[in-house]
Amino acid sequence: MYDAGKIIVGLVIFLLLITAPVWYNAASGQASYAPHLEIVTDAKACVAPTDYMRTSHMELLNTWRDEVVRHGEREYTAFDGTVYEKSLSNTCMGCHSNKAEFCDRCHDYMAVGRPYCWDCHVEPKGGSQ
Repeated sequence: MYDAGKIIVGLVIFLLLITAPVWYNAASGQASYAPHLEIVTDAKACVAPTDYMRTSHMELLNTWRDEVVRHGEREYTAFDGTVYEKSLSNTCMGCHSNKAEFCDRCHDYMAVGRPYCWDCHVEPKGGSQ
C-alpha cells in the first residue's frame, strides 16, 4: 500500500473528469434550458396531449402512415373525440408550419438526428400554409 495516496488522487481526478458535464451544465444553467418552439396558430389543442406528443409523436405518425397507406383509414379520433385527417401536411403542418423553428429546434436539442418525414413530404419553408 505504498501507492495509496497516488491511487486516491487518481480516483478523485477520475471522478471529477467523469462528472465534468454535470458540473458544467449546473454552472452554466444549460441543464434547465428548453428550446422555445414557434407555433403559429390560434388552435388551443393538438391531436393529442402535449406530453404524449413530446414523447411519442413519431410513433403516432408512423401508425398514421401505415393505416393510411396500407388500410386506407384517413380519419383519426383524438383523445377528446375530435376527428382529424391523418395527414402530416394537412393536419400537423397547419400549426407547426415552420420546420426550422419547430421541428429542427427540438430535434437538435434532443440530438435525435434528422427526421425522415421530409424524404417523402415537401419540407415547409415557414410561415402559415
